[in-house]
Amino acid sequence: MATDRDAERDAITAAIQRLLDGRPTRSTGALTTLQLAAEAGVKRWVLTHKHVDLKEEFTRRKSEANGIPPAFQHLHARAIEAEAASRALRKDNDRLREQVAVYAQVIHELRTELDRCTNNAQRSPIRSLPIRAT
Repeated sequence: MATDRDAERDAITAAIQRLLDGRPTRSTGALTTLQLAAEAGVKRWVLTHKHVDLKEEFTRRKSEANGIPPAFQHLHARAIEAEAASRALRKDNDRLREQVAVYAQVIHELRTELDRCTNNAQRSPIRSLPIRAT
């Protein structure tokens, strides 16, 4: 005959599995002792005082999953990849901004030189003939 203690243990064990699978039904899904108790439908003290072994099992299994439910580990990996790609893009963007600044300086210097040459040519009595396209 099942006792209340057995029913609590069954509920906690099922809740551990649901949380680690990333499919909570009664909690936020966070891998915490408080959310485990909520998921199991028991008071936190029941988990931390009566079923210490199950709480410790949950803590151990959570640490094996790096605190991320297995159902979400692929998303975590994608987030890490996206952050790395973002860093690479920011670095490339910084490099391109520097390059654009150099090009802007070169264009400014060329324009200044052209204006200087144009002003000198206008003052000079020698004029060049226009070049026709053939």
